[in-house]
Amino acid sequence: MMDERWNEKIPNWTAKRAFLTPDRTAVIFHDEKITFRQLFQEAKKTAEKLFRLGCGSGKKAAVLLKNRPESLYLLAALQLCGTVTVFLNHRLTPGELLFQLKDSGADLLVADETFREKCEAIRTELSALNIVYLRELDGLEGKPDPLKEEFALDDVCSVMYTSGTTGFPKGVLQTYGNHWWSAVGSVINLGLDPEDAWALAVPLFHISGFSIFIRSLIYGIPVVLYEKFEPERINRDLREGKISIISLVPQMLSALIEGLGDGTYHERLRCVLLGGGPAPVRLLQICKEKGIPVYQTYGLTETCSQIVTLAPEDSLEKIGSAGKPLFPNQLRIVSPDDPETDLASKQIGEIAVKGPVVMKGYYRREESNAKSFLPGGWFLTGDLGYVDEEGFLYVVDRRADLIISGGENIYPAEIENVLLSHPSVQEACVVGVDDEKWGQVPFAFYVRKKGCEVGREELEQYCRKHLASYKVPKGWEEVDRLPRNAANKLMRRELKKLAKELR
Repeated sequence: MMDERWNEKIPNWTAKRAFLTPDRTAVIFHDEKITFRQLFQEAKKTAEKLFRLGCGSGKKAAVLLKNRPESLYLLAALQLCGTVTVFLNHRLTPGELLFQLKDSGADLLVADETFREKCEAIRTELSALNIVYLRELDGLEGKPDPLKEEFALDDVCSVMYTSGTTGFPKGVLQTYGNHWWSAVGSVINLGLDPEDAWALAVPLFHISGFSIFIRSLIYGIPVVLYEKFEPERINRDLREGKISIISLVPQMLSALIEGLGDGTYHERLRCVLLGGGPAPVRLLQICKEKGIPVYQTYGLTETCSQIVTLAPEDSLEKIGSAGKPLFPNQLRIVSPDDPETDLASKQIGEIAVKGPVVMKGYYRREESNAKSFLPGGWFLTGDLGYVDEEGFLYVVDRRADLIISGGENIYPAEIENVLLSHPSVQEACVVGVDDEKWGQVPFAFYVRKKGCEVGREELEQYCRKHLASYKVPKGWEEVDRLPRNAANKLMRRELKKLAKELR
């Protein structure tokens, strides 16, 4: 009898793509070109070595990687093993990484050799964790276990951590189905050209970076891989017509436009996907004047990248809008006080989304899951926005207190938790202030405990020990008390105004 669930599985996309178009270019890295056949062969060899290390179905492997071809082989290999990938942000401190490793229950950590210092610091605190460097895989003898030929769409493919309003990171469970439908929704909107090449200049540990790799495998187009964001080199490639699609955050686009000067890009560039926070209107106007096709987009780690994006025909007419929901997805604006109530057009409320791209849930965060999901599968993003009469979404604020700095999400509560752990700090509040280079940077207000002495330099050094550098406040102000309302809630708006004046 036919399995009634056959349509809930899809072939392993790395193997399938190597079968369909083995000689097409999969990756372009500097002057090196790698075909889909070569990608699959390298991933298969890596998978066999991972089997030797105990990987397989039901296991989790954390990765600490740079944007290199070897990293892509590893990510594809983990899927061939049926192992869940836990992505780690290499900008985090060992203490921050340690929390995510413990919370996820990772069985293995595979890291780039350049992160050895961080890994060895982790090893001293978590000796039971098996840590292997990419170079060490070369010397391992493979174990030819059966490879994962199919993916169940509901199975978890990856876990990415995002900070919560409590300041404690939460693991987002992203399924194979989430990634599949994200790719489908994007291609329905943007279309597909046989000559497409998608630049991957954002980190692989971000959903924007990982999703580009998966789309390459599904669409059969090359990834133009950059180890890091290099404005001069990327501008050269854009001018020479080596890229047709590129994903950026506003700070990256600003840097490219600044380096471009009076010039413009090759006509082959048909899409600049711009996410990671609101873009300055002036920047969008400059791109319009230069004929650069910027498509603003709105997405989350919880939605496996974009869930709302401008269509090509609207990219120059709806400047400032994130667009309409991609074909598989739905959108509502609901009352922040009553999520069951929908708001009319032009009314600002909380953005709620629904669709096959929405995560399975937060790992081991039942309370957060209960608060985040409405009946019928609607996910409350916590972001504020509105839709116009035509249904175009305008994002007003990426969560009430969220700071977006160079495309990185920074939650004030996480920094405040660190400051409050200092023995001389009584109270602390962190807000975001505008910054020409990064979009926003954190600014800290603090109240000293009576009889204690502490200053900016000491607190800054203290934060650097516990936080990634981009989370360390760039401005400081000691105050006698923090403003609170009658309900004893912190009045962040007043502090934002003060921080703007002080900045």
